[in-house]
Amino acid sequence: MTKFGFNMFFLTIALGAFITLVGAQSDTNGSTNHVVDLGYAKYSGSLNDSFPNIVNYYGIRYAVPPLGDLRWREPMDIESHGGYDPSAVMDATTRGPICVQGIPYWRQTSNARGSEDCLLLDVLVPKTPANNYLPVLVQIHGGGYDQGHSQSNPGYMMVNQSQNGMIYVSIQYRLATFGFLSSVEIRENGAANAGLLDQRAALGWIQRNIRAFGGDPGKVTIIGGSAGGGSVMDQMILYGGVSNPPFRAAISEYPWWQSYKNGTTLEAQYRQMLTATNCHDLSCIRSQSTETLINAMQSTLEVGFNEGWYGWGDFYYGPSVDGNVIRDLPSNEFKQGHFTKVPVIVNRDAYEGYNYSPKNVTTEEGMTADLQTIFPYAKQSFFNRLYQLYPASDFNSTLFRRARLYGDYIIDCPTYYFATATSDWGLPTWKLIFNAGTQLHGADGPFLWGPEENINNVTLANIMKDYYLGFVLHLDPNSVSNSGTPKPQWPQYSPAGATGFTIMDVNYTMMGAIPDMDANARCDFWHSQSYVVRN
Repeated sequence: MTKFGFNMFFLTIALGAFITLVGAQSDTNGSTNHVVDLGYAKYSGSLNDSFPNIVNYYGIRYAVPPLGDLRWREPMDIESHGGYDPSAVMDATTRGPICVQGIPYWRQTSNARGSEDCLLLDVLVPKTPANNYLPVLVQIHGGGYDQGHSQSNPGYMMVNQSQNGMIYVSIQYRLATFGFLSSVEIRENGAANAGLLDQRAALGWIQRNIRAFGGDPGKVTIIGGSAGGGSVMDQMILYGGVSNPPFRAAISEYPWWQSYKNGTTLEAQYRQMLTATNCHDLSCIRSQSTETLINAMQSTLEVGFNEGWYGWGDFYYGPSVDGNVIRDLPSNEFKQGHFTKVPVIVNRDAYEGYNYSPKNVTTEEGMTADLQTIFPYAKQSFFNRLYQLYPASDFNSTLFRRARLYGDYIIDCPTYYFATATSDWGLPTWKLIFNAGTQLHGADGPFLWGPEENINNVTLANIMKDYYLGFVLHLDPNSVSNSGTPKPQWPQYSPAGATGFTIMDVNYTMMGAIPDMDANARCDFWHSQSYVVRN
């Protein structure tokens, strides 16, 4: 197939023609205030220091703080329950607190931090918008459903390249124990998958309020990477896939299909929280201080790992099947067509599993023991076939072998299942494999979001942003060339009459259309093992 080549080059500054460091500037009326009236409240934003053509609105609440008895319940909208003075102007010039961060024990990094009063979102608006009905890109951050915040993927570079043609919103949602504790008692006296419901509530707020910023609620695209990409897919299967979703398109980047824990594991998580808080029921847990709950959460992450409830590369907490919000495993929902029907982009990076594989496992026996924790219901026949498909002779080390199979399981193959499911329903679908930058999980991030010093090829960064802008603005990644950088045609994954699955391949020196390398026996094997791997 025809390839599109370009010279790879390194620059010490990125997008220098567009970036200037300035202080606060007055707008055309001489005012430094940028006030938006939402009806129930007013918010004052400020010009961005590095992109003075963008107005920032930080830390806007979209739901009531989920404290006390509101913990592990569906979020309450802020308009009806916030009690704001409609005439008061609230400051939105500084970033709000991030949600409490959980840290899986295998990472053994710094202590957890964050606030429960974190159901906030940030809005970036062009100072001089191209029109009064701008498309909106909504970022759902990643981080294993345990970590991340609204600034994980700052949207300034994307808004800047949109030439005043797009609004960017980034949201926060409850994480780890606070967002994904899903025992029977919580399902009976609260809400499972509270983090996903937070995301949905933020999308509802955008539908009701984005017009005040000059956005079009009918032109919302959701985007997310890693657990954010998994969240995008979860939003598509929420409630079995609704026909009138609060978005018209979806971009799922390197979607993290972490194992959905079964009832036994969900109850173990809940019991571990009871033990760590010296409680006997949900009412008691809800009455605890934030500090007590944070310490208890970290205790469960340590106990869960040491007792074998989760393993290396797993974040323990995450979405689960509750019969209402999530009605079945994503693999089954997409296979059966139980998802919201919208145009989609999906991508992945070249080496997704490396960062999530233990570096001290050097033998097949050790790898089997490691994987048995990840796949507790796997029998010997599972491992026999697995090692036939991933023979040791294909890899330089046990680490790279484990990294490849884990990357296939948790991200690579899900992009194939997702793209085939959406294209089978006749939905415009585009898939990309990003084999540049670090090539590791999240490698395309700097090319879309920055920071600028992490971009080693401005040409590729311009192309990537133009592709995504084309999709956000016109539902076609080929429709925009705001940067003026030539780029190859990105074909749909499986348009009518196509004989194969075509993707865009991006590597160090070339980019162009090739057959989907994930359409293979390995991914077919993983798909057939859902009863083992989706525990």
